[in-house]
Amino acid sequence: MGLSWRIALHFLRDGKSQTLLIIGGVAVGAAVIVFITALVDGLQGNIVQRTLGTQAHIVVSAPDLVPLAPPPPPGTVDLRSTDARPQRLRSINNWPGVLRVLQQLGGVAAVSPLVSGPAFAQRGTAVRAIAVLGIEPRRYVQVIPLDRDIVRGRLAVGASQIVVGNRLAQDLGLRVGDKLRVQGASGGSQVFDVAGIFSMGVRDLDERYVYMGLKPAQSLLGLPGGATEIDLTVRDIFDAQHISTRIAALTGLKSESWMSTNAQLLNALRSQSLSSALIRFFVGLSVAFGIASVLAVSVVQRTREIGILRAMGATRARILAVFLYEGAAVGFAGSALGAAAGSAMVWAFNTYGPGLFYVPVPPGLVFAAVALATLVGVAAAALPALRAARLDPVVAIRYV
Repeated sequence: MGLSWRIALHFLRDGKSQTLLIIGGVAVGAAVIVFITALVDGLQGNIVQRTLGTQAHIVVSAPDLVPLAPPPPPGTVDLRSTDARPQRLRSINNWPGVLRVLQQLGGVAAVSPLVSGPAFAQRGTAVRAIAVLGIEPRRYVQVIPLDRDIVRGRLAVGASQIVVGNRLAQDLGLRVGDKLRVQGASGGSQVFDVAGIFSMGVRDLDERYVYMGLKPAQSLLGLPGGATEIDLTVRDIFDAQHISTRIAALTGLKSESWMSTNAQLLNALRSQSLSSALIRFFVGLSVAFGIASVLAVSVVQRTREIGILRAMGATRARILAVFLYEGAAVGFAGSALGAAAGSAMVWAFNTYGPGLFYVPVPPGLVFAAVALATLVGVAAAALPALRAARLDPVVAIRYV
């Protein structure tokens, strides 16, 4: 191994210009792979975080009401036209029992009951249509981190305290400590103190959402003791659809995951991942062809040296190892430089870029890029190495 490695380094130093060019090519390829991979992963992570930061991973609710038309008699053709039933606001039957079952389900990290429905907010002569959300704060923040979105005041909901969105507060001229009358769908109304103002970064939510305690919301919406849905967060967000299907089969309730309600987003993420993988593949392929072509030329240029080494007793395996070491050395050196350059490009993007999201560079990505480029270098050197190992020493020495 030592002699083969020394010969490989000698060949690389002797063809310094070729070596520097191919190392530069590998470095460019590795830099592109690191930068593109980090950028796409950072973008996807930011999109998922923004999407799931305002919604539960899984929402469990009462099943939809279906028409009560009797089935047709056997052997007859049903020509009736049945209208769909309107979906009224309903509570989940025995929701405390369902909550306990969901808490013990594998893969579920947190659950929270919720009662939600339409209402009106009134301050003076200004009236706005809102969505009332009755929550248990201790449970709810484990599903949706509402406490992180509070921009003024604090997250305090109870018998007479509510938290409103910042755009709704602007429309109604609300500040922390002001009074707000909320009238529910059942006709009842109550005056609340504004304890906090939040901003989720989603216009519709910041304009319409009003959080209050579970019991006041139940009273306003005419659902005493009820819960319209149970929100869940899971440990692996991409396992949400599988867990949602299990919940529907286990409870008979309607269960929707973020993956089904955001199907277009999921398709976009998959398309981004596929595009990134194709870019990495073709960049790696071009690097492999570059290394192979340079080493093929090196074999031709060093035919006499190879013949002399073979005549001096060097085995085919040693000659093969020399060129494999050359491929590994070029791949490692170029990828190490490229990984550093790619990390620097990411730093420049985070520092001087648009600042829309942060792009992390995991150490595993750098290690994987270096390891992959080194393996590509060895694989690309295989054919030139086999050609060099098969040279007949007599023919090689005579080569001019």
